[in-house]
Amino acid sequence: MKEIVVISGKGGTGKTSITASFAYLGGKDVIVADCDVDAADMHLLLQPDFAESEDFYSGELANISQDECNQCGKCADVCRFEAITIKDGRYIIDPFECEGCGYCARVCPTNAITNEELNVGKWYISNIKTGTTMIHAKLGIGADNSGKLVAKVKNKAKQIGKENNKSYILIDGSPGIGCPVISSLSGADYALLITEPSVSGLHDLKRVHKLVKKFNINAGCIINKADINQKVTREIEEFLYKEEILHIANLPYDETFTMAMTMGETLVEHTDNDLTEIISGSWEKIKQILT
Repeated sequence: MKEIVVISGKGGTGKTSITASFAYLGGKDVIVADCDVDAADMHLLLQPDFAESEDFYSGELANISQDECNQCGKCADVCRFEAITIKDGRYIIDPFECEGCGYCARVCPTNAITNEELNVGKWYISNIKTGTTMIHAKLGIGADNSGKLVAKVKNKAKQIGKENNKSYILIDGSPGIGCPVISSLSGADYALLITEPSVSGLHDLKRVHKLVKKFNINAGCIINKADINQKVTREIEEFLYKEEILHIANLPYDETFTMAMTMGETLVEHTDNDLTEIISGSWEKIKQILT
């Protein structure tokens, strides 16, 4: 079973649309994992049924029992995050500032402070329209620890993939280079980089590839909307050649991308044109690389 992670240095490059098309082409051979938990939207294209769900707990939050508190102020003195303040004569915790380190609870002479585990989101196991399974999640608004939720989604996808003898795990990773992306890349066999011909697109491609190199993962690249700025497209192609990144394909700008999303469909099921041929050929090329 091979693990393919699709990532981009920035949002808006078409990463999820391309990944969903690959999932459609892969059909029952593929387990799909939507690891873009901060802004999950793969479900809009693959129609999951949300058959199973489970709360995800990660991190802690301090809580002060006002009945036990003697107003000594030791907790506020030691809180390096300035999460403990006085309001109406009572010490209270600001949930957005508290890091759950537990130091305040240790110094409290009356044991008035306890740490509570945080519910930061949900993760799901769904049947999707391609006849396979998708593992996906949604991080709570303003919640941290998205890297841990990504790891949960990935590990569950691996488990189900092995149990059902799947050929591929196809992962839609987060944009950028933060903790969720690092968690997505861990253990991957191949990284597919999606970029676009813009100054920011090239800049962020270089950043995300630098991260991929640290994991020693083979990488390929698809340049989406390659015809909208041919000068930058050539610069991207030169960078790919210099860094020995396999240039998988150039995709032309095509409004059917948007039309397919509006209809809740992947591009390859929505239409049959030159663009879908290139995407189908790209999927076959990636499978050959991993054979």
